[in-house]
Amino acid sequence: MIVVVEDETELANLISLNLEEAGMMTMTYNNAAAAMRFLKKNFANLLLLDLGLPDQDGFSLMESLKKSDIEVPTIFVTGNHSELNIIKGLEIGGDDYITKPFSFPELIARINAVLRRTETMKDHKITKNASLAEEPFEFCGARVNPHRLEIQYPNGEIKSIGRKELGILQYLFSNQSVVLSRKSLIHAVWGVHADVRSRSLDQYIVKIRDALTKGGSDLGPFRTIHGVGYIYDPADRSDEGKEEKVGNTATPRKN
Repeated sequence: MIVVVEDETELANLISLNLEEAGMMTMTYNNAAAAMRFLKKNFANLLLLDLGLPDQDGFSLMESLKKSDIEVPTIFVTGNHSELNIIKGLEIGGDDYITKPFSFPELIARINAVLRRTETMKDHKITKNASLAEEPFEFCGARVNPHRLEIQYPNGEIKSIGRKELGILQYLFSNQSVVLSRKSLIHAVWGVHADVRSRSLDQYIVKIRDALTKGGSDLGPFRTIHGVGYIYDPADRSDEGKEEKVGNTATPRKN
């Protein structure tokens, strides 16, 4: 599905017609608000986005999509030839920038090029936050190898690891010594819009802990913060008077 966001109705319809003749499905919107409503509820393979929209410029719409954790490959299609705008469009995450006037064969070729790149990138993604391309890392004395979806425990045993378990371990490892709420873990691994309960996350945590314990890991650094979530603190910052961070806020630790 290609979503076309273009305020010139005639051009939007012409783009849609040419894309459909090339075998692509399209949805067309003339303002940012309508496009945002659609993208919050539906999957899109690619977004063709004009900058000059009547209610919100294209850059602002892209920032709104990011804040809502909506990831969609984006090609800016605009009459604005400013080099500064081209640079800004690419720097904020645009995959390409096409200026009007353009030929439809070129537009279709650029769309296919972006789709090929993004599909290749997605091949490595296994959760929202974890990828097969991540480097191996240590967790409670075990060595986690994302390349092979394996974990080697301190007793030398090597076992396969599930995708969600890897995503949880990756997020904990990437946020060491920070208290992570259950909600933040769910959003990181499953996505903001995933319908996942805290109880389901807790069951994954129990499974991870059981496997680490059986493999000879010391679970001391991996603790539950009751009523909040979890922390992985290999630095063992347990002295009285020290603080643990909750998100961006430091709170005194209770013994």
